[in-house]
Amino acid sequence: MSGLIEQYGALTGWLLVLGQIGLFTLVLSLSIAFLLLLDRKVWAAVMMRKGPNVVGPFGLMQSFADFGKFLLKEIIIPAGANKTVFLLAPILTLTLAFAAWAAIPVAPGWVISDINVGILYLFAISSLGVYGIIMGGWASNSKYPFLGSLRSAAQMVSYEVSIGLIIITVILLAGSMNLTEIVNAQDGGLLTWHLLTVKHLPMLPVMVVAFVMFFVSALAETNRPPFDLPEAESELVAGYQVEYSSTPYLLFMFGEYLNIVLMCAMMALLFLGGWHGPIPLGADFVNMFPAWIVNLGHLAWFMAKLVFFFFLFALVKAVVPRYRYDQLMRLGWKIFLPTALAAVVIVGGYVVYAGVQA
Repeated sequence: MSGLIEQYGALTGWLLVLGQIGLFTLVLSLSIAFLLLLDRKVWAAVMMRKGPNVVGPFGLMQSFADFGKFLLKEIIIPAGANKTVFLLAPILTLTLAFAAWAAIPVAPGWVISDINVGILYLFAISSLGVYGIIMGGWASNSKYPFLGSLRSAAQMVSYEVSIGLIIITVILLAGSMNLTEIVNAQDGGLLTWHLLTVKHLPMLPVMVVAFVMFFVSALAETNRPPFDLPEAESELVAGYQVEYSSTPYLLFMFGEYLNIVLMCAMMALLFLGGWHGPIPLGADFVNMFPAWIVNLGHLAWFMAKLVFFFFLFALVKAVVPRYRYDQLMRLGWKIFLPTALAAVVIVGGYVVYAGVQA
C-alpha cells in the first residue's frame, strides 16, 4: 500500500489502495457464496441427496437467492434487548472477519498489507472476534443465547491457545512472522513444505502432529461440526444468534464462513507452501512468461489448496458425530495444549541446538 502512495501521490495512491481493497472484498465475498454451495453439496452427497439444484444452472445461484431472501426479511429485535449492542454485534463480527484477510497473501505481492508481524495481527483480530459473539448473546436479553455465547467464547479461547502454540513451531522453522516469508521458506517443492519437510527431517513427525492438531483446532475455533456445541439444536436451539433474523443473522453467518475460509488459507500458507506448487519449475522456465500470468498460476495453486481444506471441513461436518462439551474441553486442555507445548519445546530445541538457518 505504501508503495502505491509513494509512486502515484497521496490522492491517486489512496484511491488505488481503496480500489484494491474493494476488489479483494468483492472476489472474497463471491468466493464465499460458491464455497457455501460446495458445503451444502458435499453434505447432500454424503446423505445421497442432490442438494441445491434448482436456482440457476446446477443450483449455482442458490447462495445469491438466499442472500436476497435474508435482505428482504423483516429485522425483528426482542422487546427487552439492548438494540444498539444487538445490532452492533453482527456488524463487529463481519468487520473483524474481513479485517483478518488484510494480512493474507494469495500470490507473490498480492496482499493488502504485507506486514512483518502478520501472525501477531491475525492473533489480535481473532481474539477480538469473541466480543461479537458475547455481545450478541448478552444483548438478546434471553438465557438461551447468553448461555450459547458463553459456551462459544470458552470454546474459541480454549482452542486459540493450541493454534497459537502450533503456529509458533512454524515461526521457529521459517524464522519470520511475515506470512509471505513463511511461504517463501517453502518454495522448493513438496518436500520443503512444513507438513512434509525433508529440509528439517527430524521435525517431520512433530509437524505432521502439529498439522492435525491445527486442523482439529480450526474446526473448534470456527464452531464447525463436530464442535458446533454453541449451536447444538437439541440443547440451545441455535446458540448465541437464536434471537437474530434477517440481515443481522446473515452477517453472523457470513462472518463465520469468512473465518472458516481464513483457517483454510492459514493451513495452506503455514503447512502446504501457500501458492507454491509441489514441483519447482525453475527460474528459467518461469521467466518465459509475463509476471501477471505467473501470479495467476500461483493464485490457482493457493485457491486449489484452500478449496481442498474447505472440502475436508465440509466432509467432517457430514461424517463425524457431535462431541459432548466436556469431551471438547478435555481434548483442548488435556491433550492439545500439552502436546502443542511439547511441540514448541522440541522444535525450539532443534532450531537452537542443530544450528538451523531459516
